[in-house]
Amino acid sequence: MFPPAVIFDFDGVIVDTEPVHYQAFQRILEPLGLGYSWEAYKKIYMGYDDRDAFKEAFRADNRSLDDTQMRYYIDQKALLFENIIASGVTPYPGVIELIKTLAGQSIPLVICSGALRSDILPILQQFDITSYFNTIITAEDVPQSKPHPASYLQAKAALISAYNQLESVSTTITAIEDTPAGISSAKGAGLQVVAVTNSYDAEKLEQADRVVRTLEELVDAW
Repeated sequence: MFPPAVIFDFDGVIVDTEPVHYQAFQRILEPLGLGYSWEAYKKIYMGYDDRDAFKEAFRADNRSLDDTQMRYYIDQKALLFENIIASGVTPYPGVIELIKTLAGQSIPLVICSGALRSDILPILQQFDITSYFNTIITAEDVPQSKPHPASYLQAKAALISAYNQLESVSTTITAIEDTPAGISSAKGAGLQVVAVTNSYDAEKLEQADRVVRTLEELVDAW
C-alpha cells in the first residue's frame, strides 16, 4: 500500500554526500583550529544544517560567531562542496527506482533537507530526477534545522496546499530519513517515518516506524 505522499531527506537518503560535507567543513574549520573527527561529525553534526553546524563548532571551543562571519563561512563551504561534487556522485541503491515508481503511481514527492538548494539541485540534475519533486524545502526556507520539526512542517503544509485531499490523511504522509535527528524532526511534524541504515545502524533509528537496510526493499514492499 503506497503512502499518500512521500517526503525524502536528501543527504544520506538519495546520495552519499555526508563525507563531502564533512570534507568541506574541515577545509574551513581546521585552519581555524576547530576541526573534528568523522566520528564526531556522525555523532554531533550530521543532520544539522550548515548554520547550526558552524554554530556548534564555534560553541564547542567557546568562540563567538557573528552573522557576517557565519554567512562568509557558509558561502565558502558551499563553493567547496560544489567543486567536489562536480566530478559526479552516486545515488544510493534503489533510490532512483523508488522515486520513479512512486511518481509513476502519481504520488506527490517532496525533498526536505538541511542542505542548501545549491547543494541539492546540481545532484538532482546529474540524476535527471528534478522533475519528480513537487517541492524542495532547504536550509534557506526555515529558521531551525533538524531535529526541530520546522522543515517537515513546512513540507507537509506545502503538500496539503497543493493537494487538498492530503489534509485528511496527513498523519500517513511518510518521510524517508537516515538520522536520529531527521526522525525526530519528521515525528515532530506528525509524519510516518521509514529509516534507512545508510548512515546509522538500525538500533540508532528505532524511533522510526520502519527501518530498512536499503531503499531497494521498498520498491517491492510498497
